[in-house]
Amino acid sequence: MEDEAEIFEGLRSQFPLSFGKQSKSETPLELIHNATRRATAAATTSTAVNTDKPSASTSSDKANAFPSLSNSSKGWLDSLKNSNPRNPKKKAKEDELIGPPRRPVSSEEDGPAIIGPPRPPPGSGVVDEDEDDEPVIGPRPGGDGEDDEPMVGPPRPPPGGDGEDDDDGPMIGPPRPPPGRMVSDSDEDTDEEDEDSGYRIPLSNEIVLKGHTKVVSALAVDHSGSRVLSGSYDYTVRMYDFQGMNSHLQSFRQLEPFEGHQIRGLSWSPTADRFLCVTGSAQAKIYDRDGLTLGEFVKGDMYIRDLKNTKGHISGLTCGEWHPKAKETILTSSEDGSLRIWDVNDFKSQKQVIKPKLSRPGRVPVTTCTWDREGKRIAGGIGDGSIQVWNIKAGWGSRPDIYVANGHTDDITGLKFSSDGLTLLSRSFDGSLKVWDLRQMKEALHVFDDLPNHYAQTNIAFSPDEQLFLTGTSVERESTTGGLLCIYDRAKLELVSRVGISPTFSVVQCAWHPRLNQIFATVGDRHEGGTHILYDPTISERGALVCVARAPRKQSVDDFQAQPVIHNPHALPLFRDQPSRKRQREKILKDPLKSHKPELPINGPGHGGRVGSTKGSLLTQYLLKQGGLIKETWMEEDPREAILKYADVAAKDPKFIAPAYAETQPEPVFAKSDSEDEEK
Repeated sequence: MEDEAEIFEGLRSQFPLSFGKQSKSETPLELIHNATRRATAAATTSTAVNTDKPSASTSSDKANAFPSLSNSSKGWLDSLKNSNPRNPKKKAKEDELIGPPRRPVSSEEDGPAIIGPPRPPPGSGVVDEDEDDEPVIGPRPGGDGEDDEPMVGPPRPPPGGDGEDDDDGPMIGPPRPPPGRMVSDSDEDTDEEDEDSGYRIPLSNEIVLKGHTKVVSALAVDHSGSRVLSGSYDYTVRMYDFQGMNSHLQSFRQLEPFEGHQIRGLSWSPTADRFLCVTGSAQAKIYDRDGLTLGEFVKGDMYIRDLKNTKGHISGLTCGEWHPKAKETILTSSEDGSLRIWDVNDFKSQKQVIKPKLSRPGRVPVTTCTWDREGKRIAGGIGDGSIQVWNIKAGWGSRPDIYVANGHTDDITGLKFSSDGLTLLSRSFDGSLKVWDLRQMKEALHVFDDLPNHYAQTNIAFSPDEQLFLTGTSVERESTTGGLLCIYDRAKLELVSRVGISPTFSVVQCAWHPRLNQIFATVGDRHEGGTHILYDPTISERGALVCVARAPRKQSVDDFQAQPVIHNPHALPLFRDQPSRKRQREKILKDPLKSHKPELPINGPGHGGRVGSTKGSLLTQYLLKQGGLIKETWMEEDPREAILKYADVAAKDPKFIAPAYAETQPEPVFAKSDSEDEEK
């Protein structure tokens, strides 16, 4: 028995440990992301993505391209493998500085052998004068320059590594590719990215959040990137949760704030526990994170002319935004020509009323409004094309600190401050995007034209590092170009990329989330709407990556769902209540056949075989009258004589009342005619 056990163990050692075990059949992430890959991603991102950075495929090719190593170099390779794989920054520097080792030459091949330790890695700062494959004898060059003693053993790791992290275990497999630096946890990685000349724009893959029946006009993504709000012209707001969604991409809640009013704006609070909903009505609503109504602001008195004396807006809202720092403050703009600052703890009245400066008296609508990054300035776009900025300070009022009379030639649809407070972007119906320097607002720094815009909610968005900014375009009737997402360089003020989002739908709202590193773009028309999410699996995090890889739950044979019972007692005649007799009589009276209702006389000329009422309702009457057999003499008779001609007949043969009173009835005495007295 012992011999058989030894033989079995010997045979078992020849097979891998996973032999005989059935692995779970899972769809690899590569196939999932290939299914969501955009068809034009390669052509679109060719000008935007930095190709100098190594990818996962190139790094794996380099790893597979390593030759068989000699015994003299295994120790040096093991020292590299023992480096910390969990430190991406250190690993990236090692991949850039060290590179692959020099190919060793075995004793069987021609050429001199390498004597001594291997040469230093390229890029370490040591200049090798002898580039030929000559033997290296003596101490190893390199080092920090502090000591001139010869180095014994493998080469030192590159500077900047921590000795404590070197004992985490050997790294198995090819070296990891450097992680995407667009979304970093430190400012050092951002500085390194700024030094590179290329852009890492997440455009390779795309998913669509559907559900709306009209164009999506409002978009809001919370600060953590877990929930998305989309509002549409179909009067509804849909809520999406990346953590709870599967690959079907369905919303978990649908709201209708005001019946019959379009959604014009959505904004999360700084703590992401509440959100603001702005519709075409005069009252804004506040909801909690789960979509439950917390309150709505009061509506003002429309018969008061001075807007500062009203408690709220008196016309439809156009825009609204939550304060970026204070969780109790909200800014709204309206068609009544005012901006108002609200306190969410008091829905009955506003805190401040701002009346913009107008070139002519009257009420001009305020089409858009926004806060700056610190919440110390407010910008408003006025219907006359002017841009006005107010600084929030002690004793401030409605007088703007910055006033640009002719900012645009049409209504302004979007304004956006930069985080440094030096740049202001504006978007308008006139098909232009203008870049303004807040220190010199007389003229725009640059104007980007040929950007058609047909929606009042078209906005502008910055990239996370604010090196780029982007906006959407609308579809024109006679144009063959669909809805585009145009990306521009802020420093060079030039077009970087033009991304085709939809061939038939217009792009309205756009956003570039800093934590997810994903681009959101809302599209739609009169019949359909959706939200496109652009991402890249190599540089994006969470968000769309979470829900796309989560397959829907499979139906089990043990699943049971009770079918609902529909109670409809009047579906069959057996269960119907007998109608009352009153209703039966009314029904019979309405039926001309059952009620034997006579035919009504015809007014005017006859039709359908009937003669008009002017010559008799029956055909026989009409013929007798025409032949003279029936003569109508009542028009020529005296009514008194017509009655008295029956007096002799009534006296001789009384029938009704006269026989009962014959004995007691006095003799009637008739008045004599006046004509006889006059003749006498």
